[in-house]
Amino acid sequence: QVQLLESGGGLVQAGGSLRLSCAASGSIFSINVMGWYRQAPGKQRELVAQITARGIINYADSVKGRFTISRDSSKNTVYLQMNSLKPEDTAVYYCKVVVPGRLYWGQGTQVTVSS
Repeated sequence: QVQLLESGGGLVQAGGSLRLSCAASGSIFSINVMGWYRQAPGKQRELVAQITARGIINYADSVKGRFTISRDSSKNTVYLQMNSLKPEDTAVYYCKVVVPGRLYWGQGTQVTVSS
């Protein structure tokens, strides 16, 4: 079993920055992918960014150039640095971790960007 602890959400004005963290703990032998998704009210959950064990990174087009995902493999932790935040970035952000044979979701952290 794997547990995910997310932190770093909050309220910020447009143009501001936030940094999300997600630490994985438990029975972890290897992690294939770590990433962040988000879900705004009335919308489907969507990929924000993800990073593989080999360091391959994918971003949603809407966040390219503003968000940066990184990973500390020694701590099984993934980070999402969010700059130049926009009101449309407001959502619940979920951490996702993929290990061999299983996928885990965090409980989510609210990010609210005021205009």
